[in-house]
Amino acid sequence: RMTQEVLSHLKRSIEQGKQFNIALAVKSNIITSGLKYSLATGNWGDQKKAMSSTAGVSQVLNRYTFASTLSHLRRTNTPVGRDGKLAKPRQLHNTHWGLVCPAETPEGQACGLVKNLSLMCSISVGTSTEPIIEYMISRNMEVLEEYEPQRYPNATKIFLNGSWIGIHQDPKSLVRDVQQLR
Repeated sequence: RMTQEVLSHLKRSIEQGKQFNIALAVKSNIITSGLKYSLATGNWGDQKKAMSSTAGVSQVLNRYTFASTLSHLRRTNTPVGRDGKLAKPRQLHNTHWGLVCPAETPEGQACGLVKNLSLMCSISVGTSTEPIIEYMISRNMEVLEEYEPQRYPNATKIFLNGSWIGIHQDPKSLVRDVQQLR
């Protein structure tokens, strides 16, 4: 709807010979009403084309008890049809070990499609690894590109977020230094 409004404003500006102003073309009430509708119903997309919109994107947070609120916040939903008989999407993958609870899932059609994060699982926001790598280089870590296996055959490999970034001769001191930074 907003694109149609901007297009009609552009046409009027051209016909009248006026300067096109995007601030006048975009009406904030269209955006506000669209957001209110989507948050209220959970249907994201065009209001008039309800079949093409995505349903269930937003939900009302369950506030019965503190435990139910936490459980609701840690819930994941697999976007597969509930009536399907496929077993693979309902099973836990090996990579979910320690991240997804193997027991907490609803019964019935949504069994295995709605999963919950495990109690000890925490999701962090991605940050740059450069400061950590620079700190470890300053603590005598040798970068992987400069590593010569013949010179240090018993060196300890240093991994950061699953990537091999270098080696170190005294890993205990490096671990102690990094832990003190926490």
